[in-house]
Amino acid sequence: MSDRLKIERVEGMFANNKKNSGNAHVIVCGNEKGGSGKTTTSMHVAVALLKKGFKVATIDLDSRQNSLTRYVENRKRWSAANGLHLEQTSHFRFDGSKLDSTMEAQMQDFSAFLRAISEIENDHDFIVVDTPGSDGYLMRLAHSMADTLLTPMNDSFVDFDILGKVDAMKMEVIDVSHYAKMVRDARRKRRDADDGLLDWIVVRNRLSSLTSNNERNVYKCLHELSMRLGFRIADGISERVIFRQYFPKGLTALDDFELLTGDQKPNASHVSARQEIEKLIKALRLPVDDCSREIAQARQIWIEKSYEAVDMPDIFAD
Repeated sequence: MSDRLKIERVEGMFANNKKNSGNAHVIVCGNEKGGSGKTTTSMHVAVALLKKGFKVATIDLDSRQNSLTRYVENRKRWSAANGLHLEQTSHFRFDGSKLDSTMEAQMQDFSAFLRAISEIENDHDFIVVDTPGSDGYLMRLAHSMADTLLTPMNDSFVDFDILGKVDAMKMEVIDVSHYAKMVRDARRKRRDADDGLLDWIVVRNRLSSLTSNNERNVYKCLHELSMRLGFRIADGISERVIFRQYFPKGLTALDDFELLTGDQKPNASHVSARQEIEKLIKALRLPVDDCSREIAQARQIWIEKSYEAVDMPDIFAD
């Protein structure tokens, strides 16, 4: 058996095991462009789930930047230094293989990723995965195993270009771009492996407080593309300095205002930042309560039933 077939077989076994065991819900934050807010979004989603009482694990696949790892470490360090109780995730930093052979490197990366997932999937409710800002085997693997995919993007046509190509005269989408094609392939792969449905949400970050003509055009093209590719659109994080200020202390907009401001009284930016995150978490429709879990179960039943033949009434004579 070739190495490629071995990898594909084990990937299939992993997906089938995930289907039958009721394991953790996997949230992947992915985008091939850097600077889109993946790490900030990942950390805020993880902390939001922690504050709801869920057991959350985080995995940092960006072995070059390790931004999520530093965010988590900053949170632990600040908590210990100040005697604070801050909710913490079970964190795993992932270093990619350094082997020269591409196939051997992929097999090593896959084995390490599988071990990490296997260690945490049965005793955690959610796994949040932050991916690197470039295409690669691990990024594609994470996308194919996601239950929920978040794609943060800055609200500009520079970032939109990874999803679709636009006719500048008509402001219409004329083609699907490389990242969107990769997600489409990951969805098909997941569907073939375990009938799973990848819920894809494109998150618009760094929105301006005043809507410009450019933002209206971006949204128009994004909405058009969402109808073609089947993703949902959500508003994310605005361009606020305080989001950058949270990082050194490992804090988020959802932590106590006293920790964020050093005072009981938050300013307007802190309140607005929290409202943005709460709105985003609600838009993701994660299985965090009975209603959302029932919706997720119903969606899975629909997927499974879609393969069955439809019973037709016997109204035709032989």
